[in-house]
Amino acid sequence: MADMNLPLSSVGRNHIKLNDMHGAHNYHPLPVVLARGQGEWVWDVDGRRYLDMLSAYSAVNQGHVHPRMVETLMEQAGRITLTSRAFYNDQIGPWLKELTEFCGMERALPMNSGAEAVETAVKLARKWGYRTKKVAPEQAEIIVCDSNFHGRTTMIVGFSSDPQYRADFGPFTGGFKIVPYGDAQALRQAITPNTVGFLVEPIQGEAGVIVPPAGYLAECDRICKEHNFLFIADEIQTGLCRTGKTFCFQHENCAPELLILGKALGGGFYPISAVVGTDAVLGLLKPGDHGSTFGGNPLACALSRTALRILQDENLAGRAETLGQRFRSRLTAALPKSVVKEVRGKGLLNAIELQSSAGPARNYSEQLALRGVLAKETRSTTIRFAPPLVIGDDAMEWALEQITEVFSVVRGA
Repeated sequence: MADMNLPLSSVGRNHIKLNDMHGAHNYHPLPVVLARGQGEWVWDVDGRRYLDMLSAYSAVNQGHVHPRMVETLMEQAGRITLTSRAFYNDQIGPWLKELTEFCGMERALPMNSGAEAVETAVKLARKWGYRTKKVAPEQAEIIVCDSNFHGRTTMIVGFSSDPQYRADFGPFTGGFKIVPYGDAQALRQAITPNTVGFLVEPIQGEAGVIVPPAGYLAECDRICKEHNFLFIADEIQTGLCRTGKTFCFQHENCAPELLILGKALGGGFYPISAVVGTDAVLGLLKPGDHGSTFGGNPLACALSRTALRILQDENLAGRAETLGQRFRSRLTAALPKSVVKEVRGKGLLNAIELQSSAGPARNYSEQLALRGVLAKETRSTTIRFAPPLVIGDDAMEWALEQITEVFSVVRGA
């Protein structure tokens, strides 16, 4: 099925043409050209309004152009934006304190992108393995899960189980074992004396919002501690109030040694990521072991401090929990079983999985966009819904109406 035919103006068509002519074709976006945002709403270049039900893959938990974020941006941008880590700046220290307290951890290491933070966590786990666990040199192993998504760097795609992520990009870095997601006994069986860490998403977002069985994370955490290796929670997408808790691992009795954050850590204004963890792990680094020119820059740290305050001041975890329950219960009851196999998720990270006979998920994303709801397919049979956590009750009600109507009438022909 061809892309939907939105009535784009010549301005909108030209923007798409420029992207197609001059950009690498590594994305397949919906043909909507956005120019402005506020809260849960965005507008295209022709002035049409849409409800954002993706939040830049959960990077805009605080909503588009939050006024407190704008104020911080303007104030800090007029003072100083970049110093490198060759010097201290007056934002990184307060940010480190506030972030570690927010996470209940001891130390943090700032980077820029989520993938960089994952690579940082891998380096930390290996160093801990060699220095503390006394694994033989070059023998450290990290266990990961099938259908994982931790980023796009060469090392990370090397331990993906998705053939497209790996094809034509090898050779890859070794030192990883893949086990089935949601199976704690598979983790136990994969352990060797060289195991230094278990890297896991509390919910697998890119795989289709796959929620593991209840008790899985807690059991994995127990296994890690019983066998002396690190529990590493990738909360880049699930963290920062998205799933109805400050962090998704808090739905169970877990205590990760390393917590990986990104996306909403910058409030949708500036890239910033972090690995937050124990002194026993992060305290092993020495000057020169790791770094980043932009990591911990004052503009990013100032914005992140405000982003964290908004999450707390506006009780966005509680809001995600309440609205997420409404989203799932209403759609589970309303959507036809002949089309929809399952509605699942936690908080405001949710997905609708289609029956195999219902046609490609792309068709439904396009029809939703025609009705003013922006969501995006992940895999061929699933659509992810993750609105800004500031979404209003009326906006949610309107979204539920549009989703119900689309899934009641669209077929895959």
